Amino acid sequence: MRLIFVLAALALAAPAAAQEAAPVCPADAKPIPGHLAGWTHPAPLAAAASAADAGKAALMVGQAADAALPSTGDVKFALRPEKPGGSVSHGGVFSVDIDKPGAYTVALSTGAWIDVVRDGKALESSAHGRGPACTSLRKMVQFQMQPGRYLIQISANAEPRIGIMVAANP
Repeated sequence: MRLIFVLAALALAAPAAAQEAAPVCPADAKPIPGHLAGWTHPAPLAAAASAADAGKAALMVGQAADAALPSTGDVKFALRPEKPGGSVSHGGVFSVDIDKPGAYTVALSTGAWIDVVRDGKALESSAHGRGPACTSLRKMVQFQMQPGRYLIQISANAEPRIGIMVAANP
């Protein structure tokens, strides 16, 4: 009889505990900024395992990707990442073509490391931030870019998937 009582109590407590664990978003939570609107409709994409194959993992400015990442040990980066991650991390290489000069944001769903590479050199970031509360945007890093092709190197990601997007700043 006690066992039935304990099981019944646990069955009633489990949904309540799960409900309490859900994050509560404030009524005034900021929405995703307009220039990042493409974040809500990601397209599937596999990251390249080498800089030479990055053209096969092309990001479109303004369009998010739900990207599959290989294990870091299997990736041949154009430049050694500043934070390569450990043997169990994931990473990959993407390409992006920039048409107009300006500030661009590289947005991620995780706290992975981002290197933007052009002509064999890493660009310096000009700003860092988090995405709005109650969104899946975790990390946003801004870079000044000129027209041309860039490599986006992702490293030190704990999971084999990542949301990624390059967006022109307004």
